[in-house]
Amino acid sequence: MLHTGVALVTAMSHLGEEHHARSEQAPGMSPDSYKSSQYIELAEQYGAHNYAPLPVVAHRGEGAWIEDVDGRRYLDCLAAYSAVNFGHGNPEILTTAHAQLDTVTLVSRAFHSDRLGTFCRDLARLCGKGMVLPMNTGAEAVESGIKVARKWGTDVKGVPAGRANIVVAHNNFHGRTISIVSFSSDQTARGGFGPFTPGFRVVPFGDAAALRRAIDGNTVAVLLEPIQGEAGIVIPPDDYLPAVRAMCTENNVLFIADEIQAGLARTGRVFACDHWNVVPDIYLLGKALGGGVVPVSAVVADTGVLGVLHPGEHGSTFGGNPLAAAIGSTVVAILERGEFQRRATVLGQHLRARLDALIGHGVTEVRSLGLWAGVDIDPKLATGRQISLRMAEFGVLVKDTHGATLRFAPPLVITEGEIDWAIDQFADALASFR
Repeated sequence: MLHTGVALVTAMSHLGEEHHARSEQAPGMSPDSYKSSQYIELAEQYGAHNYAPLPVVAHRGEGAWIEDVDGRRYLDCLAAYSAVNFGHGNPEILTTAHAQLDTVTLVSRAFHSDRLGTFCRDLARLCGKGMVLPMNTGAEAVESGIKVARKWGTDVKGVPAGRANIVVAHNNFHGRTISIVSFSSDQTARGGFGPFTPGFRVVPFGDAAALRRAIDGNTVAVLLEPIQGEAGIVIPPDDYLPAVRAMCTENNVLFIADEIQAGLARTGRVFACDHWNVVPDIYLLGKALGGGVVPVSAVVADTGVLGVLHPGEHGSTFGGNPLAAAIGSTVVAILERGEFQRRATVLGQHLRARLDALIGHGVTEVRSLGLWAGVDIDPKLATGRQISLRMAEFGVLVKDTHGATLRFAPPLVITEGEIDWAIDQFADALASFR
């Protein structure tokens, strides 16, 4: 069942000329956000300052829309970095969640639940693999994938203990744990957090020759995002991922694809790797796997890879819990129908056409695949942060990255009319700085 947030769409009807006259009832921030300011002050006082969020305080969400505590509505064009691919409050996913809440939600891995095996089977089949390691967050999946690759290198490939290396890409984003920031090129994520975990080699993304030079007899894995999300939706050359696959096969190295943001219908395919007909040895999944309800992540590989783990070598109290597993199985069933992949493809083409029309009018470059776009703002006009703040005033939520880039990644339930309205607001936001 496709969920398009009908109630809020109806409440925000006539998305055309009526929205151009931004009355007090129009979507977006206003100076007198009394409740919002209270909640923001509370978070600033008691919450660690590891984020710089837009001054919007969400209260409810439906489909592609968010309503704040002051009753203003926003078109969500970020979707929690792809965690809300299937829309806020997706009825099919919520029905599963409600049913499971009434039975059992957590038993740890000390014994079995009736949901775990079904989820692992469903996800393994979706990926064309034999085994699943369920975790919670995306960073946990990445850490687990690294751990599995090292163990595989020692036990299967025969790399001497403590000598394994993993090749990664410059401008990667795989999370912010100590091991992950050890191979990050983001100095904000690294500054002051050393000493770092050794065993990683960084090469330019998209440069197959550099990757080949970095691989040696002790290389156990190549870890890549098929499309770099945090870097600004950077899409590799068409021959790159096939070359990575060939090099890994040739050198007995595991190809690990971090599909946590790019995967699960965001780009119009189940996996972004599918665009290049490439199958990695290990999929790292997360975000949308939890349906926007609970954190669910997974490492998915064949038994010859994940089978290197034995009792006591890895674990997670919440990983694969009954609630998460039930929701994960529902997400797999949704993906098997293909409706969201089709929407991402068709609507992504429309989004790209609308964004391309703004090149030369405050936009310098657009990169996209499916409903995932990176838009570079002319630095002479404004910063990405300034544009995202202005768009929030106009009722559209996007987020900047690397200073001058905006990311558009709306829930896949968004409609063509809503995309048009969002880009109209974007055009107005750009014009407001000229």
